[in-house]
Parts: sequence; C-alpha cells; structure tokens
Amino acid sequence: MPLTTKDLDECRARMDELDLQLVRILNARAACAEQIGRIKSGLGIDAYSPEREQQVLHNVTQNNPGPLSADAVRRLFKRIINESRAVERVMMDRLSRDVRPPSKQS
Repeated sequence: MPLTTKDLDECRARMDELDLQLVRILNARAACAEQIGRIKSGLGIDAYSPEREQQVLHNVTQNNPGPLSADAVRRLFKRIINESRAVERVMMDRLSRDVRPPSKQS
C-alpha cells in the first residue's frame, strides 16, 4: 500500500508529541542541575566535572539501541551537558551573591 500525506501527518503529529516530551524531560534534567548547583555550591565544588561528563557520555552511548549513531548521541548529550552546566553555574552564582557579606559603604 502506498504511503500518503495522511501517513506523513501522523508521523509529524507523533514527532510533535515526542518533542513536547523531550522539553518536559530536559526541564526536569535542568531542575536536577539546579539542585546539583546548590549542592556543589555548598560543598565548594566547581560546576565542571570532566570525569562525570565522561561517565554520562559513556552511559548514554553504551545504552543507545539506535537508530541514532553513538556519535550523534554523544554530540546531543555534549550539548545537553553544556546547558545543564550553565544552569548549575547560574544557581551557583546566585547562591554566591546571596551569601556574600554586604559591602561597606563609604
């Protein structure tokens, strides 16, 4: 049976649903990154952790069933990690401003 524009519309609708799920998941990940930023700030740990980044990349590429290639998953997650780290740093910066002693006025 030949494929039709209805088939195309159905596939696009499914992709739209998946996109919304991805946004929800990415925002949930960002909320975790905020919490990690709070914890790291309290512990005095830097936001950048190359060992952890390698663990994440290894985990997602090893558990990738396809059809995305391992390189594609790695590229996507490097971007996700970078954005998560930015969220961590924003939180850490916010917390460092909140605990900074007030400046003396002359």
